[in-house]
Amino acid sequence: MIEKHKQWHEKLSFALLGYCTTVRSSTGATPYMRVYGTEAVIPAEVEFPSVRIIQEAELDDAEWAKCFYKKQALIDGKRMNAVCHGQLYHNRMSKAFNKRVKQRQFTLGQLVLKKIFPYQDEAKGKFSPNWQGPYMVHQVLTGGALILAEMDGEV
Repeated sequence: MIEKHKQWHEKLSFALLGYCTTVRSSTGATPYMRVYGTEAVIPAEVEFPSVRIIQEAELDDAEWAKCFYKKQALIDGKRMNAVCHGQLYHNRMSKAFNKRVKQRQFTLGQLVLKKIFPYQDEAKGKFSPNWQGPYMVHQVLTGGALILAEMDGEV
């Protein structure tokens, strides 16, 4: 395809066309379809016109405007389909993730460690500890949230 690695820029437009006209599994549509509301016309269709191109070329201005407004009206429906598809995709990904999550039951007075995340003030570098504690479970809230108390009883 490319004889020398220095000619990559000559094939970039084909790669971009391929990227914009490939259906995404998360949305069920191509990026071009999401932006413009219609499928892209590939360069081969311009040189050798397809039925769609021929039909649009033979319309007068009034008919073309009507078709354009109909297509614009369909865009909202397609966007709603994409939103629904995105929600279904999100639900599938959540189920796949939650299969691997182990539910843990905490009780009052149980000793636990608190994770230190890299963006927190307590994180002092890569050689600092990742956990703080021990803490006692002071109260168990819904959804797995905990209120912790230090060993001296301070909440």
